Amino acid sequence: MDNPFIGSGSELGYPAPYWFIVFFKVLGFTLHMVPMNLWYAGLIIMLLLNIAGGRHAKRLSERVINAMPIIVAMGINFGIIPLLFIQVADYRVFYPATILMAWPWFAVILLLMVAYYGVYIYVIGLRRSTMSRFKQTAGWVAAITFVVLGFIYANAFSLMTNIDAWKDLWLSANVGGAPLGIGLNLGDATLFPRWLMVFSIAVTTTAAYVVVDTGFFAGDESREYKEWALGFALKLYTGGLIAVAVTGSAYIFLTIPAAVRAQLMTVPLLILTLLTGAAGGLPWLLIVYSRQRFRFNRGMAFLVGLTHFGVLGFHAVSRQVVQNLELAPYLDVTAEPVNLQLSPMIVFLVLFVAGVGVVVWMVSQVVKANRPVVAEQ
Repeated sequence: MDNPFIGSGSELGYPAPYWFIVFFKVLGFTLHMVPMNLWYAGLIIMLLLNIAGGRHAKRLSERVINAMPIIVAMGINFGIIPLLFIQVADYRVFYPATILMAWPWFAVILLLMVAYYGVYIYVIGLRRSTMSRFKQTAGWVAAITFVVLGFIYANAFSLMTNIDAWKDLWLSANVGGAPLGIGLNLGDATLFPRWLMVFSIAVTTTAAYVVVDTGFFAGDESREYKEWALGFALKLYTGGLIAVAVTGSAYIFLTIPAAVRAQLMTVPLLILTLLTGAAGGLPWLLIVYSRQRFRFNRGMAFLVGLTHFGVLGFHAVSRQVVQNLELAPYLDVTAEPVNLQLSPMIVFLVLFVAGVGVVVWMVSQVVKANRPVVAEQ
């Protein structure tokens, strides 16, 4: 169906095959989700633990927040990858949507700076044991700002596919036909369930990170602390899974278009839908198993982290499928001509592998700095 707000495709075409673009879009988003989830839900959870938790809760809060500057930096850098490929593959809907909400979208840069500085100020207070009211406030400002950033991103990416709303947003706020850039996708029924589902997934990621941190980086902590941390991780992952089930069900069964839902419930996409819904059960079972005496070590922590990364991957793939289905009545993103740009592809691949390699090396050095976790008998 033609839509006057969707421009014609570029004569230049895609610089790489669609499968290459969408593969790195999904992979990049999955890599981005790991640190992103830790600042999205993890920061506010850890701040709450520091206020209302006991001795072990405060210690966990300090451990996670002390690592937050590095986590935020990694998340920002990994976030460049999916954003790059969104602009390549979805430029015909990405740019109109973000123009309609230009000021909130532009504010992302400023808000991210505020949140980043807020994290640093709070961490300085932790490391110097000089936690003033100003530094505490900075931490909370950062946590709330990250949640607001998530809401803005949810607006942008849901508005990309809510093409029927573009006309009303434009008519409601324009001067001489030029949009004022203050529109938000608040009228979209999918917005809030989607936003809350992503936050719920972030809660489970925080729980998985607690397990990984306990297994790899908490070598100098007591057994009592580790047992408490695993118990807390299990409770947090359980609560997150329940929230994902509730918000995900609302998103799929109550808000997305019926035609899209019908395809998701039909083979072969039904298999992906079921796997995405059930995948979170595997890390949960591993955390349950890890809590049993003599069963927790670095290997188990690695399995929890790896399987949860797989959970995030399933969600990323499913989100891409839903997006393509939602756009299908308006345009076929897979049908763009390909004008292969081989040299930029090679440069990207080299830099991508090198970048991931540097991150892996950095993490390995931190792991080596902690003595091995020995199963206690």
